[in-house]
Amino acid sequence: MHADGAPEPYSTPRLDALPLDVAHAREMAAVLSDPALHTWTGGAPEDAVTLRARYARQSAGSPDPAELWWNWVLRVRADGCLAGYAQATLRDGRAEVAWVIGTPWQGRGYAKEAAVGMVRHLLTRQTVRSVVAHIHPDHAASAAVAAAAGLTATDEWEDGEVRWRRDAPRAA
Repeated sequence: MHADGAPEPYSTPRLDALPLDVAHAREMAAVLSDPALHTWTGGAPEDAVTLRARYARQSAGSPDPAELWWNWVLRVRADGCLAGYAQATLRDGRAEVAWVIGTPWQGRGYAKEAAVGMVRHLLTRQTVRSVVAHIHPDHAASAAVAAAAGLTATDEWEDGEVRWRRDAPRAA
């Protein structure tokens, strides 16, 4: 983590996860423009101006000093384009994570790769003791991504979604 609480970049075999910046808004508006991306999360695609304002708020960080907002855009290294994002909210030793891959890049394993890399990245931080994701019970693709990242479905629910969890290995 950088001194200001901003996330450090991480890489996977095909992706670079870069800390979110307002300069990403225009390209990300196109990446996230398919209304189908909102089937499980609600809402609608945002234009570049709206995304720019949201990215400015997110990049500034949480107003709560006990919470960190880590947001990354995912760049496909081979062609240099952005394909989605990953995010984590860190509080009290827990990282709540999510990922979204734009429709044109789905089906290529990028979500799995980004999530596996993010979870690994987070669990290298001594302050992160558990990683959780909330996934709609009918969203098989996200459940498969969570499982690939080592998260396990729990009996806990929040807002109609199943809580998936992975704990950091215990120190020997």
